[in-house]
Amino acid sequence: MRALKIVFWTLYRVWFYILMAIPIIIMFPFLFISILSEKWYSYFFVMARIWAKFILFGMGYRVRVAFEEKPQEGKSYMFVANHTSMTDIMLMLSIVKNPFVFVGKKELSKIPLFGFFYKRTCILVDRKSSKSRMAVFERAQNRLKQGVSICIFPEGGVPDESVVLDEFKDGAFRLAIEHEIPIVPMTFYDNKRLFSYTFFSGSPGIMRAKVHSFFETKNQSQEFKKTLKENVRALILNDLHNDLK
Repeated sequence: MRALKIVFWTLYRVWFYILMAIPIIIMFPFLFISILSEKWYSYFFVMARIWAKFILFGMGYRVRVAFEEKPQEGKSYMFVANHTSMTDIMLMLSIVKNPFVFVGKKELSKIPLFGFFYKRTCILVDRKSSKSRMAVFERAQNRLKQGVSICIFPEGGVPDESVVLDEFKDGAFRLAIEHEIPIVPMTFYDNKRLFSYTFFSGSPGIMRAKVHSFFETKNQSQEFKKTLKENVRALILNDLHNDLK
């Protein structure tokens, strides 16, 4: 039985990367044109959402989302969520209709095909470099000024699988306060179980998420950053704990 599971998990992982590549190959000319100018990012974002939904459907995932509050069209937000899986990227894209830019780790830019567009459309960070983190902040500011939202997984990376929710970094909250944009907390319940970073694991299933009520940042100073960060983390952590009961 264990041998059969290993075969299934291996094929399941390979199938994931095949699904990542298929829509990129099909849409390549249109994707390439859309990244030639930041003004055309909204077109790229539409295709990115198609790509994400194609992968989730092909992997046998059915997405169920509960909204406590819905983002308004044409408004900028800071989207944050717990981070446990590569499928977090696809789930975020499938849920959110407002064009946003990911702030993500530079290592993903090495993935063939995906990495080509990832490094040209996302804001990459080398978490070991303070200079890189500062550059990320400046690029995020520029995109927010263009009316695009930002998505940051504030744990700053994928924590050990035994950790329910790691400590949050400051960046998302600092940016949100400076630009007075609402923070949209989201809880991803099942991604770790359905497709973790452990190679021999994963299965099709229901992929649940909740979009919580927003945290407003208008007229707040940077001194409020720590409280805001702790409140958002406590909300997501309590939600995850309640789901585990």
